[in-house]
Amino acid sequence: MTEPDYPVWHPFTAMKTPDAPIQIERAKDCTLYAAQGKKYIDAISSWWVNIHGHANPIIAQRIAEQANQLEHVIFAGFTHTPAVDLANGLLKILNHRFTKVFFSDDGSTCVEVAIKMALQFWTNQGIHNKIKIIAFENAYHGDTFGAMSIGERNTFTAAFQKLLFDVHFIPAPHADNLEEVKEQLRSLIKKGDVAAFIFEPLVQGASGMRMHQAEHLDELIAMVHQEGIICIADEVMTGFGRTGKNFAIEYLLNTPDILCLSKGITGGFLPLGVTLCSQKIVDVFYSQDKDKTFYHGHSYTANPLACAAANASLQLLAEEKCQQQIQNISASHARFKEKILNNPFVKEVRQTGTIVAFDLHTKENSSYFHSIRDEAYHFCLNQGVLLRPLGNVLYIMPPYCITEEELAYVYGVIDKLIKTFSARY
Repeated sequence: MTEPDYPVWHPFTAMKTPDAPIQIERAKDCTLYAAQGKKYIDAISSWWVNIHGHANPIIAQRIAEQANQLEHVIFAGFTHTPAVDLANGLLKILNHRFTKVFFSDDGSTCVEVAIKMALQFWTNQGIHNKIKIIAFENAYHGDTFGAMSIGERNTFTAAFQKLLFDVHFIPAPHADNLEEVKEQLRSLIKKGDVAAFIFEPLVQGASGMRMHQAEHLDELIAMVHQEGIICIADEVMTGFGRTGKNFAIEYLLNTPDILCLSKGITGGFLPLGVTLCSQKIVDVFYSQDKDKTFYHGHSYTANPLACAAANASLQLLAEEKCQQQIQNISASHARFKEKILNNPFVKEVRQTGTIVAFDLHTKENSSYFHSIRDEAYHFCLNQGVLLRPLGNVLYIMPPYCITEEELAYVYGVIDKLIKTFSARY
Protein backbone atom coordinates (compact mmCIF):
# COMPACT_ATOMS: atom_id res chain seq x y z
CA MET A 1 0.00 0.00 0.00
CA THR A 2 1.23 3.50 -0.82
CA GLU A 3 2.16 5.21 2.46
CA PRO A 4 0.94 8.77 3.23
CA ASP A 5 4.52 10.06 3.35
CA TYR A 6 5.43 8.58 -0.06
CA PRO A 7 6.58 11.72 -1.95
CA VAL A 8 5.54 10.94 -5.54
CA TRP A 9 2.14 11.69 -7.09
CA HIS A 10 1.56 9.20 -9.92
CA PRO A 11 -0.53 9.90 -13.05
CA PHE A 12 -3.99 8.39 -13.55
CA THR A 13 -3.69 6.81 -10.09
CA ALA A 14 -5.84 7.27 -7.02
CA MET A 15 -3.93 8.98 -4.20
CA LYS A 16 -4.94 6.24 -1.78
CA THR A 17 -4.45 2.86 -3.37
CA PRO A 18 -3.94 -0.67 -2.04
CA ASP A 19 -1.16 -1.27 -4.54
CA ALA A 20 2.33 0.08 -4.04
CA PRO A 21 4.03 1.09 -7.30
CA ILE A 22 6.42 -1.51 -8.68
CA GLN A 23 10.00 -0.28 -8.57
CA ILE A 24 11.83 -0.91 -11.81
CA GLU A 25 15.62 -1.00 -11.51
CA ARG A 26 16.53 -1.39 -15.15
CA ALA A 27 15.13 -2.39 -18.53
CA LYS A 28 16.43 -3.90 -21.74
CA ASP A 29 14.60 -4.38 -25.03
CA CYS A 30 11.12 -5.66 -24.06
CA THR A 31 11.93 -6.60 -20.48
CA LEU A 32 11.46 -4.57 -17.29
CA TYR A 33 13.52 -5.74 -14.30
CA ALA A 34 11.93 -5.01 -10.92
CA ALA A 35 13.73 -4.48 -7.62
CA GLN A 36 12.71 -7.87 -6.19
CA GLY A 37 13.96 -9.84 -9.17
CA LYS A 38 10.62 -10.02 -10.98
CA LYS A 39 10.65 -9.55 -14.76
CA TYR A 40 7.90 -8.17 -16.98
CA ILE A 41 7.47 -8.15 -20.75
CA ASP A 42 6.50 -4.59 -21.62
CA ALA A 43 3.72 -5.41 -24.09
CA ILE A 44 2.45 -1.81 -24.26
CA SER A 45 5.78 -0.05 -24.86
CA SER A 46 5.37 1.88 -21.59
CA TRP A 47 2.42 3.99 -22.71
CA TRP A 48 3.26 3.49 -26.37
CA VAL A 49 6.61 5.32 -26.46
CA ASN A 50 9.42 2.71 -26.48
CA ILE A 51 9.08 1.68 -30.10
CA HIS A 52 12.63 0.25 -30.29
CA GLY A 53 12.59 -1.22 -26.80
CA HIS A 54 14.31 -0.09 -23.62
CA ALA A 55 17.93 1.05 -23.34
CA ASN A 56 18.53 0.94 -27.07
CA PRO A 57 22.33 1.38 -27.33
CA ILE A 58 22.29 3.48 -30.51
CA ILE A 59 19.87 6.05 -29.10
CA ALA A 60 21.69 6.06 -25.75
CA GLN A 61 25.02 6.68 -27.46
CA ARG A 62 23.64 9.57 -29.53
CA ILE A 63 22.28 11.23 -26.39
CA ALA A 64 25.61 10.80 -24.59
CA GLU A 65 27.53 12.31 -27.50
CA GLN A 66 25.14 15.23 -27.70
CA ALA A 67 25.28 15.83 -23.94
CA ASN A 68 29.03 16.41 -24.22
CA GLN A 69 28.56 18.93 -27.02
CA LEU A 70 25.36 20.94 -26.40
CA GLU A 71 22.74 19.99 -23.83
CA HIS A 72 20.37 22.93 -24.40
CA VAL A 73 20.09 26.42 -25.83
CA ILE A 74 17.22 28.89 -26.05
CA PHE A 75 15.43 28.25 -29.34
CA ALA A 76 14.20 31.81 -29.96
CA GLY A 77 16.84 33.49 -32.09
CA PHE A 78 19.13 30.43 -31.99
CA THR A 79 19.17 27.04 -33.69
CA HIS A 80 21.27 23.87 -33.70
CA THR A 81 22.03 20.94 -35.99
CA PRO A 82 20.02 18.20 -34.19
CA ALA A 83 16.79 20.22 -34.56
CA VAL A 84 17.42 21.10 -38.21
CA ASP A 85 18.34 17.49 -39.00
CA LEU A 86 15.22 16.22 -37.28
CA ALA A 87 12.96 18.69 -39.08
CA ASN A 88 14.47 17.71 -42.43
CA GLY A 89 14.26 14.02 -41.56
CA LEU A 90 10.57 14.26 -40.64
CA LEU A 91 9.71 16.25 -43.75
CA LYS A 92 11.55 13.70 -45.88
CA ILE A 93 9.93 10.59 -44.37
CA LEU A 94 6.56 12.31 -44.84
CA ASN A 95 7.37 12.87 -48.53
CA HIS A 96 7.44 16.65 -48.07
CA ARG A 97 3.68 16.87 -47.59
CA PHE A 98 4.46 19.51 -44.97
CA THR A 99 6.70 22.56 -44.96
CA LYS A 100 7.54 23.60 -41.39
CA VAL A 101 8.12 21.82 -38.07
CA PHE A 102 7.26 23.48 -34.75
CA PHE A 103 8.83 21.92 -31.64
CA SER A 104 7.15 21.47 -28.26
CA ASP A 105 7.36 19.14 -25.26
CA ASP A 106 4.88 16.26 -25.56
CA GLY A 107 1.63 15.03 -27.09
CA SER A 108 -0.66 17.45 -25.28
CA THR A 109 1.44 20.48 -26.13
CA CYS A 110 1.89 19.60 -29.79
CA VAL A 111 -1.90 19.39 -30.00
CA GLU A 112 -2.22 22.77 -28.23
CA VAL A 113 0.14 24.18 -30.86
CA ALA A 114 -2.04 22.75 -33.63
CA ILE A 115 -5.22 24.23 -32.16
CA LYS A 116 -3.67 27.69 -31.75
CA MET A 117 -2.08 27.50 -35.19
CA ALA A 118 -5.43 26.63 -36.81
CA LEU A 119 -7.34 29.38 -34.99
CA GLN A 120 -4.72 32.04 -35.70
CA PHE A 121 -4.70 30.96 -39.36
CA TRP A 122 -8.08 32.66 -39.62
CA THR A 123 -7.45 35.70 -37.42
CA ASN A 124 -4.27 36.49 -39.35
CA GLN A 125 -6.54 36.90 -42.37
CA GLY A 126 -8.93 39.16 -40.50
CA ILE A 127 -11.55 36.42 -40.20
CA HIS A 128 -12.76 36.35 -36.60
CA ASN A 129 -15.88 34.17 -36.71
CA LYS A 130 -14.01 30.92 -37.46
CA ILE A 131 -13.70 29.71 -33.87
CA LYS A 132 -15.36 26.28 -33.75
CA ILE A 133 -13.56 22.96 -33.88
CA ILE A 134 -15.02 19.62 -34.96
CA ALA A 135 -13.73 16.48 -33.26
CA PHE A 136 -14.76 12.85 -32.97
CA GLU A 137 -16.81 11.50 -30.11
CA ASN A 138 -14.68 9.44 -27.68
CA ALA A 139 -11.63 11.48 -28.68
CA TYR A 140 -8.55 11.87 -26.52
CA HIS A 141 -5.98 14.51 -27.46
CA GLY A 142 -4.23 15.21 -24.15
CA ASP A 143 -4.67 16.75 -20.73
CA THR A 144 -3.94 20.46 -21.19
CA PHE A 145 -7.00 22.72 -21.42
CA GLY A 146 -7.21 23.00 -25.19
CA ALA A 147 -6.57 19.29 -25.60
CA MET A 148 -9.19 18.48 -22.97
CA SER A 149 -11.71 20.71 -24.74
CA ILE A 150 -11.49 18.77 -27.99
CA GLY A 151 -11.65 15.42 -26.19
CA GLU A 152 -14.51 13.34 -24.83
CA ARG A 153 -16.21 14.95 -21.83
CA ASN A 154 -16.03 12.35 -19.07
CA THR A 155 -14.74 11.69 -15.54
CA PHE A 156 -11.25 12.78 -16.54
CA THR A 157 -12.42 16.28 -17.44
CA ALA A 158 -15.40 16.62 -15.07
CA ALA A 159 -13.67 19.03 -12.67
CA PHE A 160 -12.93 21.43 -15.53
CA GLN A 161 -16.10 21.24 -17.63
CA LYS A 162 -17.13 24.87 -17.10
CA LEU A 163 -13.75 26.09 -18.32
CA LEU A 164 -13.55 24.05 -21.52
CA PHE A 165 -14.49 25.72 -24.80
CA ASP A 166 -17.40 24.45 -26.86
CA VAL A 167 -16.66 21.87 -29.55
CA HIS A 168 -18.78 20.12 -32.18
CA PHE A 169 -18.50 16.33 -31.74
CA ILE A 170 -19.43 13.83 -34.45
CA PRO A 171 -19.19 10.02 -34.40
CA ALA A 172 -16.13 8.38 -35.93
CA PRO A 173 -17.17 6.98 -39.31
CA HIS A 174 -17.79 3.34 -40.19
CA ALA A 175 -19.75 1.51 -42.85
CA ASP A 176 -23.04 1.58 -40.94
CA ASN A 177 -23.09 5.27 -40.02
CA LEU A 178 -21.06 6.96 -42.76
CA GLU A 179 -23.93 8.75 -44.46
CA GLU A 180 -25.31 9.94 -41.13
CA VAL A 181 -21.89 11.26 -40.07
CA LYS A 182 -21.45 13.02 -43.39
CA GLU A 183 -24.82 14.70 -42.97
CA GLN A 184 -23.90 15.87 -39.45
CA LEU A 185 -20.61 17.21 -40.76
CA ARG A 186 -22.30 18.93 -43.68
CA SER A 187 -24.76 20.62 -41.30
CA LEU A 188 -21.96 21.92 -39.06
CA ILE A 189 -19.92 23.21 -41.98
CA LYS A 190 -22.90 25.20 -43.28
CA LYS A 191 -22.86 27.33 -40.12
CA GLY A 192 -19.71 29.00 -41.44
CA ASP A 193 -17.94 29.19 -38.08
CA VAL A 194 -15.77 26.06 -38.23
CA ALA A 195 -12.04 26.70 -38.04
CA ALA A 196 -10.69 23.15 -37.89
CA PHE A 197 -11.43 19.45 -37.87
CA ILE A 198 -9.18 17.29 -35.65
CA PHE A 199 -9.02 13.51 -35.62
CA GLU A 200 -6.95 10.52 -34.53
CA PRO A 201 -6.48 8.74 -37.87
CA LEU A 202 -7.52 5.05 -37.96
CA VAL A 203 -7.21 4.39 -34.21
CA GLN A 204 -8.68 6.28 -31.26
CA GLY A 205 -6.27 5.08 -28.62
CA ALA A 206 -7.16 6.04 -25.06
CA SER A 207 -10.90 5.66 -25.63
CA GLY A 208 -10.46 1.91 -26.11
CA MET A 209 -8.51 1.38 -29.34
CA ARG A 210 -11.56 2.21 -31.44
CA MET A 211 -10.73 1.77 -35.12
CA HIS A 212 -12.15 3.18 -38.34
CA GLN A 213 -11.31 2.82 -42.02
CA ALA A 214 -9.13 5.18 -44.03
CA GLU A 215 -11.62 5.42 -46.91
CA HIS A 216 -14.37 6.63 -44.58
CA LEU A 217 -12.12 9.22 -42.95
CA ASP A 218 -10.99 10.35 -46.40
CA GLU A 219 -14.55 11.27 -47.32
CA LEU A 220 -14.86 13.52 -44.27
CA ILE A 221 -11.52 15.21 -44.91
CA ALA A 222 -12.50 15.86 -48.53
CA MET A 223 -15.74 17.53 -47.39
CA VAL A 224 -13.90 19.74 -44.92
CA HIS A 225 -11.11 20.66 -47.31
CA GLN A 226 -13.66 21.68 -49.92
CA GLU A 227 -14.71 24.47 -47.54
CA GLY A 228 -11.11 25.49 -46.79
CA ILE A 229 -11.33 24.30 -43.17
CA ILE A 230 -8.06 23.25 -41.52
CA CYS A 231 -7.60 19.51 -40.98
CA ILE A 232 -5.46 18.35 -38.04
CA ALA A 233 -4.26 14.76 -37.75
CA ASP A 234 -3.30 13.77 -34.21
CA GLU A 235 -0.74 10.99 -34.73
CA VAL A 236 0.72 11.22 -31.25
CA MET A 237 -0.05 7.53 -30.79
CA THR A 238 -0.30 6.17 -34.35
CA GLY A 239 2.90 7.72 -35.67
CA PHE A 240 6.21 5.97 -36.30
CA GLY A 241 5.00 2.59 -37.53
CA ARG A 242 2.15 1.73 -35.19
CA THR A 243 -0.43 1.20 -37.94
CA GLY A 244 1.86 -0.86 -40.17
CA LYS A 245 3.03 2.15 -42.17
CA ASN A 246 5.28 4.90 -40.84
CA PHE A 247 2.24 7.16 -40.35
CA ALA A 248 -1.49 6.51 -40.42
CA ILE A 249 -2.03 9.38 -42.87
CA GLU A 250 -0.15 7.30 -45.47
CA TYR A 251 -3.36 5.29 -45.81
CA LEU A 252 -5.25 8.47 -46.75
CA LEU A 253 -5.68 10.06 -50.16
CA ASN A 254 -6.20 13.49 -48.58
CA THR A 255 -3.34 15.08 -46.64
CA PRO A 256 -4.17 17.06 -43.47
CA ASP A 257 -2.92 20.62 -43.11
CA ILE A 258 -1.38 20.01 -39.68
CA LEU A 259 0.15 16.88 -38.16
CA CYS A 260 0.86 16.25 -34.46
CA LEU A 261 3.61 13.81 -33.44
CA SER A 262 5.08 12.74 -30.10
CA LYS A 263 5.32 9.50 -28.02
CA GLY A 264 7.51 7.24 -30.19
CA ILE A 265 9.44 10.13 -31.73
CA THR A 266 12.47 9.72 -29.41
CA GLY A 267 12.13 5.96 -29.01
CA GLY A 268 10.92 6.50 -25.46
CA PHE A 269 14.07 8.17 -24.17
CA LEU A 270 13.05 11.81 -23.76
CA PRO A 271 9.88 13.91 -24.04
CA LEU A 272 9.41 15.75 -27.32
CA GLY A 273 6.51 16.91 -29.46
CA VAL A 274 6.37 18.33 -32.97
CA THR A 275 3.62 19.97 -35.00
CA LEU A 276 4.09 19.97 -38.76
CA CYS A 277 2.15 22.25 -41.08
CA SER A 278 1.60 22.70 -44.80
CA GLN A 279 2.58 25.66 -46.94
CA LYS A 280 -1.04 26.81 -46.76
CA ILE A 281 -0.52 27.53 -43.05
CA VAL A 282 2.95 28.98 -43.48
CA ASP A 283 1.80 31.52 -46.06
CA VAL A 284 -0.64 33.11 -43.61
CA PHE A 285 2.04 33.52 -40.92
CA TYR A 286 4.84 34.59 -43.27
CA SER A 287 4.98 38.28 -42.39
CA GLN A 288 7.04 40.90 -40.56
CA ASP A 289 3.84 42.09 -38.95
CA LYS A 290 4.27 41.28 -35.25
CA ASP A 291 0.53 40.81 -34.87
CA LYS A 292 0.81 37.80 -37.18
CA THR A 293 3.59 36.15 -35.17
CA PHE A 294 2.83 32.78 -33.61
CA TYR A 295 3.44 33.57 -29.95
CA HIS A 296 3.99 30.12 -28.53
CA GLY A 297 7.06 28.47 -27.02
CA HIS A 298 8.49 26.26 -24.29
CA SER A 299 11.65 26.57 -22.22
CA TYR A 300 12.86 23.24 -23.59
CA THR A 301 11.73 23.80 -27.18
CA ALA A 302 13.80 21.62 -29.53
CA ASN A 303 16.04 20.38 -26.72
CA PRO A 304 19.22 19.06 -28.43
CA LEU A 305 19.29 15.85 -26.37
CA ALA A 306 15.70 15.01 -27.31
CA CYS A 307 16.37 15.89 -30.95
CA ALA A 308 19.47 13.68 -30.98
CA ALA A 309 17.39 10.81 -29.61
CA ALA A 310 14.69 11.43 -32.21
CA ASN A 311 17.21 11.47 -35.05
CA ALA A 312 18.58 8.11 -33.90
CA SER A 313 15.07 6.69 -33.53
CA LEU A 314 14.13 7.88 -37.01
CA GLN A 315 17.26 6.22 -38.38
CA LEU A 316 16.36 2.93 -36.67
CA LEU A 317 12.78 3.12 -37.95
CA ALA A 318 14.00 3.42 -41.54
CA GLU A 319 16.17 0.30 -41.33
CA GLU A 320 14.93 -2.80 -43.12
CA LYS A 321 15.18 -4.83 -39.91
CA CYS A 322 12.73 -2.55 -38.09
CA GLN A 323 10.33 -2.32 -41.02
CA GLN A 324 10.32 -6.11 -41.29
CA GLN A 325 9.65 -6.42 -37.56
CA ILE A 326 6.65 -4.12 -37.89
CA GLN A 327 5.27 -6.39 -40.60
CA ASN A 328 6.05 -9.52 -38.56
CA ILE A 329 4.21 -8.17 -35.51
CA SER A 330 1.27 -7.12 -37.67
CA ALA A 331 1.08 -10.60 -39.19
CA SER A 332 1.32 -12.27 -35.75
CA HIS A 333 -1.46 -10.06 -34.43
CA ALA A 334 -3.62 -10.96 -37.42
CA ARG A 335 -3.19 -14.66 -36.67
CA PHE A 336 -3.95 -14.10 -32.98
CA LYS A 337 -7.04 -12.13 -33.93
CA GLU A 338 -8.33 -15.03 -36.01
CA LYS A 339 -7.63 -17.45 -33.17
CA ILE A 340 -9.77 -15.60 -30.62
CA LEU A 341 -12.33 -14.12 -33.00
CA ASN A 342 -15.09 -16.62 -32.21
CA ASN A 343 -14.40 -16.95 -28.49
CA PRO A 344 -17.66 -16.12 -26.66
CA PHE A 345 -15.80 -14.19 -23.95
CA VAL A 346 -14.31 -11.71 -26.40
CA LYS A 347 -16.03 -9.29 -28.74
CA GLU A 348 -15.09 -6.70 -31.34
CA VAL A 349 -11.62 -8.09 -31.98
CA ARG A 350 -9.82 -5.45 -34.02
CA GLN A 351 -6.35 -4.87 -35.40
CA THR A 352 -4.45 -2.16 -37.22
CA GLY A 353 -0.77 -2.86 -37.81
CA THR A 354 1.08 -3.51 -34.54
CA ILE A 355 -2.05 -2.78 -32.46
CA VAL A 356 -4.49 -5.56 -31.62
CA ALA A 357 -7.39 -5.06 -29.21
CA PHE A 358 -10.62 -6.66 -28.06
CA ASP A 359 -13.33 -6.24 -25.41
CA LEU A 360 -13.79 -8.77 -22.65
CA HIS A 361 -17.45 -9.73 -23.06
CA THR A 362 -19.20 -9.47 -19.69
CA LYS A 363 -22.69 -8.54 -18.52
CA GLU A 364 -21.34 -5.14 -17.50
CA ASN A 365 -21.19 -2.60 -20.32
CA SER A 366 -17.85 -1.61 -21.78
CA SER A 367 -16.29 1.20 -19.77
CA TYR A 368 -12.92 2.63 -18.79
CA PHE A 369 -13.92 1.94 -15.17
CA HIS A 370 -15.12 -1.60 -15.80
CA SER A 371 -14.71 -3.77 -12.68
CA ILE A 372 -12.69 -6.38 -14.58
CA ARG A 373 -9.89 -3.94 -15.34
CA ASP A 374 -7.87 -4.23 -12.13
CA GLU A 375 -8.26 -8.00 -11.97
CA ALA A 376 -7.06 -8.41 -15.55
CA TYR A 377 -4.15 -6.02 -14.97
CA HIS A 378 -2.90 -7.93 -11.93
CA PHE A 379 -3.47 -11.32 -13.56
CA CYS A 380 -1.13 -10.36 -16.40
CA LEU A 381 1.45 -8.82 -14.04
CA ASN A 382 1.51 -12.01 -12.01
CA GLN A 383 2.27 -13.85 -15.23
CA GLY A 384 5.14 -11.46 -15.98
CA VAL A 385 3.44 -9.33 -18.64
CA LEU A 386 2.66 -5.62 -18.51
CA LEU A 387 -0.72 -5.03 -20.12
CA ARG A 388 -2.68 -1.98 -18.99
CA PRO A 389 -6.33 -2.60 -19.94
CA LEU A 390 -8.53 0.32 -20.90
CA GLY A 391 -11.40 -0.83 -18.70
CA ASN A 392 -12.48 -4.13 -20.21
CA VAL A 393 -10.48 -3.49 -23.39
CA LEU A 394 -7.29 -5.51 -23.65
CA TYR A 395 -4.72 -4.50 -26.22
CA ILE A 396 -1.14 -5.28 -27.21
CA MET A 397 1.18 -2.60 -28.60
CA PRO A 398 4.71 -3.97 -28.17
CA PRO A 399 8.14 -2.54 -28.95
CA TYR A 400 9.25 -3.49 -32.44
CA CYS A 401 12.18 -5.49 -31.03
CA ILE A 402 9.89 -8.04 -29.39
CA THR A 403 10.84 -11.62 -30.28
CA GLU A 404 8.50 -14.30 -31.61
CA GLU A 405 8.91 -16.17 -28.33
CA GLU A 406 8.04 -13.11 -26.22
CA LEU A 407 5.01 -12.32 -28.35
CA ALA A 408 3.85 -15.94 -28.17
CA TYR A 409 4.16 -15.78 -24.39
CA VAL A 410 2.03 -12.63 -24.26
CA TYR A 411 -0.64 -14.31 -26.40
CA GLY A 412 -0.47 -17.31 -24.08
CA VAL A 413 -1.06 -15.16 -20.99
CA ILE A 414 -4.08 -13.60 -22.67
CA ASP A 415 -5.39 -17.08 -23.52
CA LYS A 416 -5.07 -18.03 -19.83
CA LEU A 417 -6.82 -14.82 -18.82
CA ILE A 418 -9.74 -15.49 -21.18
CA LYS A 419 -10.17 -19.04 -19.88
CA THR A 420 -9.87 -18.00 -16.22
CA PHE A 421 -12.17 -14.99 -16.38
CA SER A 422 -14.83 -16.48 -18.65
CA ALA A 423 -15.66 -18.90 -15.83
CA ARG A 424 -16.23 -15.99 -13.40
CA TYR A 425 -18.01 -13.53 -15.63
